[in-house]
Amino acid sequence: MAPDHRGLTPRKQPRQARAEATRQRILTAAAHVFAEYGYAAGTTNRIAARARVSIGSLYQYYPNKDAILAELLIRHLDAGAAAVGERLDGQLPDSLEETIRLFVRTSIDNHLDDPQLLRVMAEQGPRTPELLDKVARHHRARVASVQALFERHPQVRVADTHVAARLAVATIELLAHQLLAAPDPVDVTRFENELVAMLTGYLTTER
Repeated sequence: MAPDHRGLTPRKQPRQARAEATRQRILTAAAHVFAEYGYAAGTTNRIAARARVSIGSLYQYYPNKDAILAELLIRHLDAGAAAVGERLDGQLPDSLEETIRLFVRTSIDNHLDDPQLLRVMAEQGPRTPELLDKVARHHRARVASVQALFERHPQVRVADTHVAARLAVATIELLAHQLLAAPDPVDVTRFENELVAMLTGYLTTER
């Protein structure tokens, strides 16, 4: 059967540990291939070879490389959302500055595994309505959680907490992606300190 080059949905949902291990091997191999070769040259043949599976086996799980890259992006988003959720559900520091630091550090940690892969996913990957909708839902959920935090924190002085939450979430995510994955990435500690100082100053200044 010829591979379907249109869909982004994985073909086969593994029900056995062995099949799940194969899928994980394909995803791990794809992450290395995309990071090393980029999107255009990150072919399914290279991914299959790196995963040590036949090209036919790869197509049993994914119809094309777009579907593989889309799943890697979704897993990245889910991991980031889970990490932020754990922070919000846990005991947060009394200090707003240290609370912001937790979120900045969480975003940094989620971008340090392979920043080159993140560049490929964000800048070169497929854009479908389903994928864009998932990204938007993640963003809305995070903004709502951060807005609730701002509304109850006594050190927050901004009047419009919704706009403030949108600015904070977008600033942390976009700068972490752009500056940590840049060809000349900034020092992580300096990046964290400067971003925390910038956001804390904005949130504690009454206007």
